[in-house]
Amino acid sequence: MKNTIFLIAFFAMSTAFAQNRTVSDTANIPEVIIRATLVADSLQRIPASISVLSKAELTGNNGAIITAAMNTLPGIYMQQGALNTNRITIRGIGARTQYGTDRVKAYIDGIPFSSAAGNTVIEDIDSEILESIEVVKGPVSSMYGAGLGGAISMYTAEPNQNRLQLNSTIGSFGFLKNSLSLTLAGENAGLQINYSQLNSDGYRDNSDYSRKSLTVSGYLELSESTKIKLFSNMVRLNAQIPSSLNYTDFKNNPTAADRNWAAAEGYESYDRLLAGFSLEHTFSTRFQNTTTIFGQYRDGYEPRPFDILDEEQFGLGARTKFNFKYPILGKPSELVFGAEYLLEDYSVVLYENLYRNFPGNGSVKGEEFNSNNQNRSYTNAFIAQQWSVSNRFLLDVGLNVNSTMYELEDTFSADSIDQSGSYQYGVIASPRIATSYQFSDSKTLYATISQGFSTPGVEETLTPSGQINTDLLPETGINLELGIKSSWFQEKLYAEAALFTIFIDNLLVAQRIAEDQYIGVNAGKTQHSGLEISVHYKELIAKKWLLKPYFTAAINNFKFQDFTDGDQDFSGNELTGVPKHTFNAGVESEFLNGISFRVNILNVGEIPLNDANSIYSSSYSLVNLKVGYKFRILQNFSLEIYAGANNLTDVNYAASILPNAVGFGGAQPRYYYPGDARNFYAGLKIGWDY
Repeated sequence: MKNTIFLIAFFAMSTAFAQNRTVSDTANIPEVIIRATLVADSLQRIPASISVLSKAELTGNNGAIITAAMNTLPGIYMQQGALNTNRITIRGIGARTQYGTDRVKAYIDGIPFSSAAGNTVIEDIDSEILESIEVVKGPVSSMYGAGLGGAISMYTAEPNQNRLQLNSTIGSFGFLKNSLSLTLAGENAGLQINYSQLNSDGYRDNSDYSRKSLTVSGYLELSESTKIKLFSNMVRLNAQIPSSLNYTDFKNNPTAADRNWAAAEGYESYDRLLAGFSLEHTFSTRFQNTTTIFGQYRDGYEPRPFDILDEEQFGLGARTKFNFKYPILGKPSELVFGAEYLLEDYSVVLYENLYRNFPGNGSVKGEEFNSNNQNRSYTNAFIAQQWSVSNRFLLDVGLNVNSTMYELEDTFSADSIDQSGSYQYGVIASPRIATSYQFSDSKTLYATISQGFSTPGVEETLTPSGQINTDLLPETGINLELGIKSSWFQEKLYAEAALFTIFIDNLLVAQRIAEDQYIGVNAGKTQHSGLEISVHYKELIAKKWLLKPYFTAAINNFKFQDFTDGDQDFSGNELTGVPKHTFNAGVESEFLNGISFRVNILNVGEIPLNDANSIYSSSYSLVNLKVGYKFRILQNFSLEIYAGANNLTDVNYAASILPNAVGFGGAQPRYYYPGDARNFYAGLKIGWDY
């Protein structure tokens, strides 16, 4: 009885404190200004397919990583084999990558987040520090260089108040995340410091996960025309690797780890630092410049059943962009030009793993059998012109010129092979032409032709023995796209549709030569054709209830156009590792009394697991939901309580797949990374505005 009285009093008090609040959004869809393109403009006016995630969408799950949010975007599919095993594909590009994300460029506050080799570990970023994400889909080499699949631009919030916030979340499988954020804001400066620690026992064996991160960002206005921004992110990770399973274990024992990885107690650990600062200067109302200087460092150690990898990576770079506005034939236009340079040093040492000789002890370092050092340089110059030919007709053209080269120093002297030398992929020009026409203020038709490329990653240039494959060529692609963007009912309903075809040449494929080991080769051509649809609606009901239903879809027809691997011809087959479709539907709602509710249903179609298309993963549907209650305690304190469930219907599904897995010694091929069973979480967020 006492508990009941306490709860009634508690909610009565919190409701009273909430009476003066308003729903945090309006009924109309706002005009989103896109910053990921060279010329900032409204989402509806830009002649490109761009998807946007808001802060509410990024934090709409348990706060581990942003997989659920990314998978609400049409044309984007993020596979999560484990918290540290993720792969992002955009329009099917990057789907054949064995581990991790490449062929996609990523930036955070204008600082390159991807390495010079194109690797992107987006799960290193704590979603709580992000204000928004903008994803440009399709080849973006005219803007960013090596980005055949697209570009992911992440943005942190600019500090605008003094606030201390604590967030704690607990969940199934030993999930625990704590974060502390401090924001300081003055008249001409602001600073935000965020520390977070995430731990999980994992759904599967050998999947313990620990990540600590510290992020510092801020700005300083030196004058009305000059502003400095800074960003730094430090991550310390130690995460076990359960690896993939064969079909029998996937169905009957999905919590198991692969036997060899479990015996070796395989894991990865690294310290990573990304830091940079930008200088924004306005010379006049028509002429501006942003220059960014940045550095990256990573020290990694990864015991695997077949070897032990010890690697170190260090990079320095700069990016500068000039924007000049001037009229052409009396109509507004904007010229953008600049360059980006990144120099990266990558060293790797491979050791024998003697875990079989010492059962029960996990991985045991043996003799060194290879080591080398790569120095990669990446030079990227770009120019673009946007011209409003008329009040409704927009023309956008661009050109990028890229040069990527690397020098190899073979530092292993125990064998007679020396591959030291310089290698260059040559100069690659990537043009783009796009146009849009506004039939009315709310309806826009656009068309785009663009070319892009991606250079081979480190894993593809290195053979399992540590030698360098110097015969690889960059993948190149041409994108043809037609789209429409429209809004109705006083901008309450916003919809987009994009029809595209991408022709990929010099396709990089992974030829598997042993269990968990492969080499990269150029093997053919693919054609990526598809239709993407996005519909969002907002309605403010009786000024007390904000309702936001949405639906997105990607229907894919991705095929090998000309593909021969050895003596096998796979031409005409469906592209490996890409679902035939993804459908996403959901509802977000917020009430005046502080209660919020989110539900999402994701449907993923069948995925070809090998190039022969002889086996497919099963289609599946996931249901995720989250409820929350936000209110104020006194004047300066806010409190938010939330809880949620993922995979509510407890589906047994493959959250990620290993393309073209091969079984050796009579064993079944290990294609499947089981997704988490039904799981729950709950959390508390306390804020103090001082």
